[in-house]
Amino acid sequence: MAELMKNQICTLHMDGYTSEGDGVGRIDGRVVFVKGALRGETVEARILKVGKAAAWGKIKRVLEPSPARVEPDCPYYGKCGGCRLRHMTYEEELVYKRQRVEDALRRIGGFDITLDEMLGAAQPERYRNKAAFPIARDPKNGVRVGFYRERSHDVIDIPACRIQSDQADKAGRIVRKWMHKYNISAYDEGSLQGLMRHLLVRTNRRRELLICVVANADRLPFEAELVHDLTVGCPKTVGIVLNTNTADTNVILGRTYRTLWGTDYLEDRLCGLTFRLSVPSFFQVNRDQAEVLYQRAVAFAGLTGAETVVDLYCGTGTITLAMARQAKRAIGVEVVAPAVRDARENAARNGFDNVEFLCADAGEAARQLVKRGIQPDVICVDPPRKGLERPVIDAMAAMAPRRIVYVSCDPATLARDLKLLGEQGYRLERAAAVDMFPRTGHVETVVQLSKGEINSKKVRVEFSLENMDMSGFQKGATYGQIKDYVKEHTGLSVSSLYIAQVKQKYGIIERECYNKPKSENARQPQCPPEKETAITEALRWFKMIE
Repeated sequence: MAELMKNQICTLHMDGYTSEGDGVGRIDGRVVFVKGALRGETVEARILKVGKAAAWGKIKRVLEPSPARVEPDCPYYGKCGGCRLRHMTYEEELVYKRQRVEDALRRIGGFDITLDEMLGAAQPERYRNKAAFPIARDPKNGVRVGFYRERSHDVIDIPACRIQSDQADKAGRIVRKWMHKYNISAYDEGSLQGLMRHLLVRTNRRRELLICVVANADRLPFEAELVHDLTVGCPKTVGIVLNTNTADTNVILGRTYRTLWGTDYLEDRLCGLTFRLSVPSFFQVNRDQAEVLYQRAVAFAGLTGAETVVDLYCGTGTITLAMARQAKRAIGVEVVAPAVRDARENAARNGFDNVEFLCADAGEAARQLVKRGIQPDVICVDPPRKGLERPVIDAMAAMAPRRIVYVSCDPATLARDLKLLGEQGYRLERAAAVDMFPRTGHVETVVQLSKGEINSKKVRVEFSLENMDMSGFQKGATYGQIKDYVKEHTGLSVSSLYIAQVKQKYGIIERECYNKPKSENARQPQCPPEKETAITEALRWFKMIE
């Protein structure tokens, strides 16, 4: 096998995609990832980095383009970190997203399954109903209002975005002009000085707007002028709110709100239901595709009107209420108190009398339900990107529902959790993917699990702990989960030794590394830089380091 070198120019045929949407090719058996390359293409690429298991390259020239290659239709594409897939047709995007989900289920979960459906969006442009524009200083033009460059906090000034509503774009241009006119400063993350931090805009089906300005102060200069400019320029605005955030943090919103004009909420409809949304309320950013997703979730629940459904991570109750219309009873569980308050108000507003909401984590909710003699027929979960924590999986198994409906925004953590649920006796029956975020690398998946037959025979097993790898019992992700994450996101295989070395570097090993050489003079292989970077990213993902 010829050794690849950095800056080497090589010809590659691309035969698939990584989980991030980059092209995958091979040269002399070595995997090469090439950003922007499409399946089926032959490209000339410059090698940027070479690892032991893989290499990374950049397109120098497309020799044989794919029929799915298109000219990106956004002038900011490649600079802004939002859209990743504007160099391919939407049809090819759906092919990639199907592959991403099926590959994760097979490689990480060990499931031989094909998606029932890959549900694309009827409208892949202008679909977002919420925009969050960071605001930053510009050395030449004074201010930037736009989005972050990929993997950075460098703000790209973007007057118009193809996936945001045109009304949100207009509000951004008005704020930019107001800052220029009155010499209003932008916040600087380094010095913690400056006033304007973010602009948030919600848009409903009636094209009404709720606008929130996030500032490093509780007052704005020229507030009346800003209100005038926004209400005249965006006449369907129903409210303008000032949020104060003076903390040194990457979190967008602070705790204090003041209404500058109009109301502090916006009403919108989803699945035929009405929801009242304040600035911090969670609501799906793509209403049309959210309805498709929820329809599949309800269908997978197999409701006949006689069931009790428990919805974990219920947020403001959107899935809970969708389930409640076809169930005897629905119970939503959410640990965030303001979200539970919103959920209860949404249930009352829509006339539900068979719904209740608990403010608790999943484990505590399970204990409460058991004490009350409630056993759910169906559990639905829609967790954050990091997936389910092990205590939540244990709590779900303890409640012993006949079916579980899992809605996921990350195929890798979904596959990991399905494997763990399989150990609790649940079979993966069906899976469908929904493209909630066209032109980006994200994809939603909904799966149906049912309770399998469990062998009731008891077997006595004796074993010794002396040589057992106890890494899986440590706080945070197990070594296997870290290996799966790294493999899914980079294609690299990493050993437990390398993981232990990186964990030691960050001070999160509380015992001697079990791979430590017996001889003091033995030489231990050291984790290569590219694998250390991949493991470090996994540790951050699993919240084991900051």
